[in-house]
Amino acid sequence: MRHGKKINHLGRTASHRRALLSNMASSLILEKRITTTVAKAKALRKYVEPLLTKAKSDTTHSRRMVFSYLQNKESVKELFSSVASKIAERAGGYTRIIKMGDVRLGDNAEMCMIELVDFNTLYTKDGIAKKAKTRRSRKSGNLPASRQGKEEGAEAEAVDTKKEAKEKPAAKAKKSPSEKADKK
Repeated sequence: MRHGKKINHLGRTASHRRALLSNMASSLILEKRITTTVAKAKALRKYVEPLLTKAKSDTTHSRRMVFSYLQNKESVKELFSSVASKIAERAGGYTRIIKMGDVRLGDNAEMCMIELVDFNTLYTKDGIAKKAKTRRSRKSGNLPASRQGKEEGAEAEAVDTKKEAKEKPAAKAKKSPSEKADKK
């Protein structure tokens, strides 16, 4: 049973697990995307996301705290320079786990890809961040003046097309046999 098991030990001792997660976190920060098993990726997410949150405030204390976890100067430098600037506006959820569907040949373990969300440009249009959401009302009276004119014009066009649609069938209607006889 799984009662009270909050940490996946990954079949390793505490020191081995800490070293594994530290190395994987450094690789993720430097490479922005790594391929691993699903269990390791889920453990890595819990390990690296608090570090990314600490990186938002560039102070000596936060740098030392992050270095105590990562033990790699290059990854700390990369984290506080380029990664922190990209994730500054994000409230959380800095990583994404994408299951690959295939399994590892040796032990049939499920494989996945874990990546930093803000560095994947496939989900943004031409690498540009999404616009901020705006609230919109259904009432036409609350629209800005520029949009009101457009919508009124669209309504007028719709009415005109309806009138034309009614007139066209009447003009194209076939003449009855009695009207044909009258012309003769």
